[in-house]
Amino acid sequence: MSQSPYIGSTEYFPGIGRIPFEGAGSDNPLAFKHYDADKVVGERTMREHLRFAACYWHTFTNAGHDPFGPGTRRFPWEHPTPMATAEARVDAAFEFFSKLGVPYYCFHDIDLAPDADDIGEYEANLQHMVALAGERQQATGVRLLWGTANLFTHPRYMNGAATNPDFAVVARAAVQVKAALEATVALGGEHYVFWGGREGYASLHNTDMKRELGHFARFLTMARDHGRSIGFKGKFLIEPKPMEPMKHQYDFDSATCAGFLRAHGLQDDFMLNIEANHATLSGHTFEHDLQVASDHGLLGSIDANRGNAQNGWDTDQFPTDLYDTVGAMLVVLRQGGLVGGLNFDAKARRESTDMQDLFEAHIGGMDAFARGLEVAHALLHDSPWEAWRAGRYASFDAGAGAQFAAGTLSLDALRAIAAGQGEPAQRSGHQERYENLLNQYLLRA
Repeated sequence: MSQSPYIGSTEYFPGIGRIPFEGAGSDNPLAFKHYDADKVVGERTMREHLRFAACYWHTFTNAGHDPFGPGTRRFPWEHPTPMATAEARVDAAFEFFSKLGVPYYCFHDIDLAPDADDIGEYEANLQHMVALAGERQQATGVRLLWGTANLFTHPRYMNGAATNPDFAVVARAAVQVKAALEATVALGGEHYVFWGGREGYASLHNTDMKRELGHFARFLTMARDHGRSIGFKGKFLIEPKPMEPMKHQYDFDSATCAGFLRAHGLQDDFMLNIEANHATLSGHTFEHDLQVASDHGLLGSIDANRGNAQNGWDTDQFPTDLYDTVGAMLVVLRQGGLVGGLNFDAKARRESTDMQDLFEAHIGGMDAFARGLEVAHALLHDSPWEAWRAGRYASFDAGAGAQFAAGTLSLDALRAIAAGQGEPAQRSGHQERYENLLNQYLLRA
């Protein structure tokens, strides 16, 4: 290994420098074609609009394993002991963040530090690694978008964490959430995420669902209260997913989470972190779950990835579909941006074994969202897109339609109006017109 010009004593990605912007004409696989961080789109730069983050887990701890085989990548930061590996990994991670040019990163507690069954050892490991990560943040300017606790991998969580039928497991889960929250605050993290990977059930035969949901709300309330007591000012984010690993998970989709949060009075402190692949697993499009969250005032952050419709499971591929990224950015721009950002909860394919592949995967995702941002902004501000949409609802903007929308008409009044106007005229939705306009703007240079 060569001497690192970035953080530690070793350079883990030799031969790769800071990723430049070279424009759409470039054939350089290690250059951005659309993501120009300082380019102004509307009133903000791309960096400010997109707020990209790289995730610690898929990028630095996932060696490409899947249900049918072990990992294929050989990470240069692996050492004989877990702590030595964690210490080398944090140097590799911040070298990667700096060269890629992402302003943020995200982590689970046991991505950053070695896990331990002994609570004191677990807490000491995390505190040690938080101190090192804080030094790297100071040296590079890279910040923590959000932290979280892994409450799904360890066998103790086979029946859930906050919703586990065994109180001892619920208490043990609180150890990790408390520690991860405190780590997030220590590192200046902007938000905190809950992904209920096993908060759900495999069979209703042995499940008291109402009781488990009540425990879940109680646990989230306690976490909220502790976070506020230690100075955490950000949003707590729920990440919906319908199933996998459980048959049914309680945070099924945006609509389910919105109802849950409002039912338990948590909507002021909690928002949603929408993952594209989770949305498609619930039978929705990515854009749909974003829109539902936004309509409830709960869209806080995004896990940027995509799934594979033929596989039908959570493949966590990097986002490259421009229709998805345009649709996502239309929702984000209409609501005025995100309090969170775009975290690449995505992994290079098992067959992609070179360290350069990690860079190319992120470059592709960043370019896809940058282009999606440009097209979505143009559609909203330079095209008839929004006027067409508004025109479909013009009948509610004045007269009896406006009275109906304001709640000042009765059902009897609606009946009288309908009787007096005859059969309504047919009005086309012009779906193809919108699709063609989107393509027209996508294909513009």
